[in-house]
Amino acid sequence: MQAPSDNLILPFQLESSHLRGRLVRMGEVLDIILHQHAYPDAVAELLAEAIVIASLLASSLKYDGVFTLQAKGDGAVRLLVADVTSDGGLRAYSQYDKDKLGDAAADTKLLGKGFLAFTCALAGKDDRYQGIVALEGGTLAEAVQHYFRQSEQVPTGIQAAARRDAEGHWRGGGLLVQRMPRDGGINVESFSPEAENWTRAMIVMGTCTPQELTDAALPAETLLFRLFHEEGVRGYDPLPLRHQCRCSQARVEAMLRALPQTEIKDFTVEGRVTVTCEFCNKSYAFDEPALAALFVGEGA
Repeated sequence: MQAPSDNLILPFQLESSHLRGRLVRMGEVLDIILHQHAYPDAVAELLAEAIVIASLLASSLKYDGVFTLQAKGDGAVRLLVADVTSDGGLRAYSQYDKDKLGDAAADTKLLGKGFLAFTCALAGKDDRYQGIVALEGGTLAEAVQHYFRQSEQVPTGIQAAARRDAEGHWRGGGLLVQRMPRDGGINVESFSPEAENWTRAMIVMGTCTPQELTDAALPAETLLFRLFHEEGVRGYDPLPLRHQCRCSQARVEAMLRALPQTEIKDFTVEGRVTVTCEFCNKSYAFDEPALAALFVGEGA
């Protein structure tokens, strides 16, 4: 049974510490995304963590558009992509080499050497904002924290977890805590009250277990209070999360029209062209009359 606080991003603030955060809980929405592909468990778990982390990071930004997390490497998992729209639409996919997987665990060793990229594409604009950092650390969360340290961004602590439950359904959860900027910048003295508050929050955050993050019976608000009640935690209105792939018949047709007709002939099989969305695995098939109709008025 779905917990009433599933599939959401819950913003919160620690009143006594001048810190802000996000708690992500995923049930059905994560299960839908992962079951669209027959991923091995290690790949599915790593992609699930990427989806959780993308949701945490996206919700900490003020934007109208799409936030994308991409991890690319030379290991068994070649690519992870997870993106989040500003209104909570999620989609994701992975590319991997089955022969290289073996019995590997779900950590960044599966990705090998590579990079982690964050892209924010604003709706209705051509501008894209991107940050890139080398993959460092044993988990994706550690790689993200490395990015924040390298780029001198707002100090950020992050945790993410994913697992299958007893019925085989995927669940995920994540926690992000950030220091809120003050006038004149974010740097503080090592022994200031702000630094002590930050250290204490990181210690408390470190006590949160993967089981707690993914427990369907533990409401998000209860988990926050359990962790941060001494800090005066205040939750705000949650953002619901849903699966939303942006592929469509119209988008695929537009993509085909943009290709040279000679190139389309190269991947025509028995008079048909089939385009499969990498995100949701949905296929769009076009027979010869349908293809001809796309190019009416454009000549042979």
